[in-house]
This record gives sequence, C-alpha cells and structure tokens, in this order.
Amino acid sequence: MPTERITFAGHDGNQLAARLDLPDGPVLATALFAHCFTCSKDIPAARRIAARLTTMGIAVLRFDFTGLGHSGGEFANTTFTSNIEDLLAASHYLAERNMAPALLIGHSLGGAAVLRARAGIPSVKAVVTLGAPADPGHVAHHFEAAMTQIQQEGSAEVTLGGRPFRIGKAFVDDISETALTPAIADLKAALLILHAPRDETVSIDNASTIFLAAKHPKSFVTLDDADHLITRASDADYAADVISAWVSRYVALNPPAPPPGAPEGVVRVTEADPDGFQQDIQSGPRHHAVADEPASYGGTDRGMSPYGFVSSGLGACTSMTIRMYARRKKWPLTSVTVDVCHDKVHAQDAGLAGDGKVDQFRRKICLEGPLDHEQRARLLEIADKCPVHRTLEGSARITTELLT
Repeated sequence: MPTERITFAGHDGNQLAARLDLPDGPVLATALFAHCFTCSKDIPAARRIAARLTTMGIAVLRFDFTGLGHSGGEFANTTFTSNIEDLLAASHYLAERNMAPALLIGHSLGGAAVLRARAGIPSVKAVVTLGAPADPGHVAHHFEAAMTQIQQEGSAEVTLGGRPFRIGKAFVDDISETALTPAIADLKAALLILHAPRDETVSIDNASTIFLAAKHPKSFVTLDDADHLITRASDADYAADVISAWVSRYVALNPPAPPPGAPEGVVRVTEADPDGFQQDIQSGPRHHAVADEPASYGGTDRGMSPYGFVSSGLGACTSMTIRMYARRKKWPLTSVTVDVCHDKVHAQDAGLAGDGKVDQFRRKICLEGPLDHEQRARLLEIADKCPVHRTLEGSARITTELLT
C-alpha cells in the first residue's frame, strides 16, 4: 500500500510521527488508529488492519503518541487526556487535508482513548475497539509496584514490555479520575468491540462493561484465543476482515464513477502468512478472497490455489457468456453449470506440436431447460467465445515493475 510518512503538531506542539496508508485508487473514507499503551504505530496488528482497510479504499492514519516511537516530547509528561488531545490533533490534520476521519480504531488503552475522543470528532460514524479497558485506570496494574514512589516523588521509572518508561503522577491521577462510561453512553456512533476471552492483560469483563454501557448500533465479536497484542498474523488478519466487513454498513464507501474506457480496476494480492502460502486478495473496494495451497504442498488449504482461481475465471466467464446469448435469443435455458479441471499434459496429447508440457483446462457444461438439439449445440459453440477462453488460448503479455 502507498504510505506517506508525515508529522503534525501534537497537543503540546511537539511533532508527532505518523504514517498515512493510502489505497491505490480514490480515498473513499479515512480511519484514525490509536495504538496500545506504550506501543507504537508500527505494531503488527495496526499494520495488518491498515493494509486490509486500504484495499477497501479506506485511508488509515496511525501515529505515535507524544513521547513514544518516533514522536517528540516526553512520555513522563503525558496523560490519558493528552492522548485524547493528540487524537484530536490528528483528526484536525486530516480535516485540513479534506480527509476528516469517519472511523476510529483503538487498541487497548488506545481503545479507551477513541471512545473518549469521539465527542470531539464530529465526522466519525463508527468506532472499533480491540482489547480495550472499560476504565483507563486499569493500566495502573502494570506499574503497581512503583505506585508509592510515583506518589511520593512525582514519577518513577518502570519496565513495560522489556523497555524502561517514566510514569508521572499526573498520568496516574488522570487515569484514576477519568470516567469512561458517560462517553460510551453518549458515543453517537456505531460501535464494534473486538476482545479475546482469554486476554490476560485486559479481561473480557471490560468488553461486557463497554457493550452494556453503549447504545445501539453495537456489536461484539470474540477474538477467541488471541493474545492482548494480537501478535499472531492469523488473529490480526481475522480482526481486519471483521472490521472491513462491519464498517461498510456504517461508513459510506461509494467509489466515484470511472471515466469512459477505464480498466476494471486493481487486484491487490498481499501475503498473509510468511511461513506458508496464504494470500489476501482484494478486487476493488468490495470483493475479497483468500488464496492458498493444499497442506500437501506446504499450505494451510484456507483458500483456492492460484490455478483454482484461473479455472474459476474460465468457468464463470463461460457460464456468463452462455447466459447472455440465451437471454438475448430468449431461449428456455433455466440453469448453467460448468465444471473445470486443470492439469499439465504433454503437448502431443493436447494436439499441439512440441515435446514439452502445456496447461490443459477441461470444461464439462450442463445446460438445463427445454432446449432442442440445435440450441444446445449453438450454446456449446458460444462457450468457446467467452473472453477468458480466448485469453487462455491466445497470447497474453505481462509487464512487471518493482515498487520502492
């Protein structure tokens, strides 16, 4: 996905580092992503969700909160309220580019932040939380052992996720005084809650509290045995698929009319499993599929093989072509079924010159309805005129370029 590396001023004027992930085609909507406590914009779950949404035409802005990642400022001087102000600053930046966010996504404490920030971003139509606490004070258990020092000395250095962070008293006081329930009840946006029942960092009870506090429309989807950071690629892909399917109900994704003569569009294939062969396929803003290989070839068999997709294209085009002709002739064709098999055969067996092997596609066509013999024979001839058939029998030219 095309990505812009940008900066914008945060709540205290420090520059916040961000990535604006863009679709290949027109931007149909914009999402704003808030990362988890002490994480960054580049956490794998955020990257995968952003990649999936861009295939739908949704741009995604993900940024590092003040004092984290590549953003300026001191983390010790931040609070939960300052995180919300950073989110508002991000929304203002997007609005200035005529990309005001329609969707907010928050992970963990970022989920609590987007629930609170929604009131200040009127363009938002939908909100998604992943493993979010119902009370911002929940994060205090991460540094409970240092609480006495924080209260007495004003701050303390703690280790979170193997990295040192300085937690200030202002942060502790802010999360303890922040009530999230009123903001949830007055969300005025569709809400999707994603949470794992076995989440050991933020328990599933938090999802129940958020759900009960929210008004409809609201939805809850379990992430099963995913961990809190959604580190497994399969869990992040599942979350991304759920969000992408859900959001289209609440955020208008109306692509502009293509100019006359414009190509059909771009099919984007994104690797979903670097250890196997699973691929995420998106054709335009609305159509999604998964490609894979059988387990016997090292895949996980979660989708059709690449040749399965080629065979599907031939079968679908054949059926459409037959139906179009019969409809024009007003013939009594009630149903069409096309079975396609693919294999490699010797060229001589296929009636071609040469000693090598060629691809052979075998079609078996079933035509139902009170058709006479001549009609059936004519429709069989028409099957060979389908565009995909002609492409496979003809010569195609493929050009390739490397994107940097």
